[in-house]
Amino acid sequence: MNKKIKHCLLTLLLLGSLSASAQKATDLRINEFMATNQTNYEDDFGERSAWIELFNSSYGTVDVGGCYLSDDRNNLTKYQIPKGDVLTLIKPRQHTIFWADNKPTHGTFHLNFRIDDTRFLALTSSDGKTIIDSLSYPTQRTDVSYARSKDGAGVWNYCEFTTPSTNNLLVQVEAASQQFLVKDPTGLAMAFTAMSVVFMALILLFLVFKHIGKAMSAPKKEAKKEEVRQTAVAPEKGEAKEPAAGAVYAAIAMALREYELEMMEMESNILTINKVAKAYSPWSSKIYGLRQNPTKK
Repeated sequence: MNKKIKHCLLTLLLLGSLSASAQKATDLRINEFMATNQTNYEDDFGERSAWIELFNSSYGTVDVGGCYLSDDRNNLTKYQIPKGDVLTLIKPRQHTIFWADNKPTHGTFHLNFRIDDTRFLALTSSDGKTIIDSLSYPTQRTDVSYARSKDGAGVWNYCEFTTPSTNNLLVQVEAASQQFLVKDPTGLAMAFTAMSVVFMALILLFLVFKHIGKAMSAPKKEAKKEEVRQTAVAPEKGEAKEPAAGAVYAAIAMALREYELEMMEMESNILTINKVAKAYSPWSSKIYGLRQNPTKK
């Protein structure tokens, strides 16, 4: 019983994957082509020939392998895209190019017909009957592609600016400097804007540093006020509060300094002369070198 359930589940998953891939194939669109290519896009062999661009309009990867491309209403299976080629997997919202050069031996993406003189293109599903997308078009111009106005949708128009393997609607974005040059050719607005930015930055810095300075000095001011408040006279009691220890030490130091200065001033007016008496004469004294008259005894 369990084996039968497993086989049923596998069969359902296989059928679901096949149906999902078939549904995804219906999201493919003929997006752009060039019937006469003389000076435009080159293939892998360096040759210029007609090309057809397919676009995956879904948001899932689509395998175009097994589908058919044709330029004949009566033969929709003219060229079957080979299966098993990894390059036939078209990523979401991406493009792929097929070359209508009648050289299928050149590879998967080279068709077995040309579209120089035809007026019809068709993309058919792998059953060979269901047409996924088709197009009847007018006479083509040399080196001018025929493309939708936007990828996978819109009307068909001649497009001298060809866009193989990229978006049909290309938005030309002009640089901001170029836009500003058009609006301000003299540069006055640019100069005024630059100066305004500089002055605004300076003002902002001034305000920031000003408030920072106030915030930093606030604690010091509060501490000073508290010290003054402690040394002030209390009006309600009429008595002086005890001074802080630092104030007492400062008062003592100033008193000692004043006393020292007064003592120095008083001593500077006194001149003291003391007589020094020596009981001996040194051997180097000059008196020993002088002549002396003999004295009578």
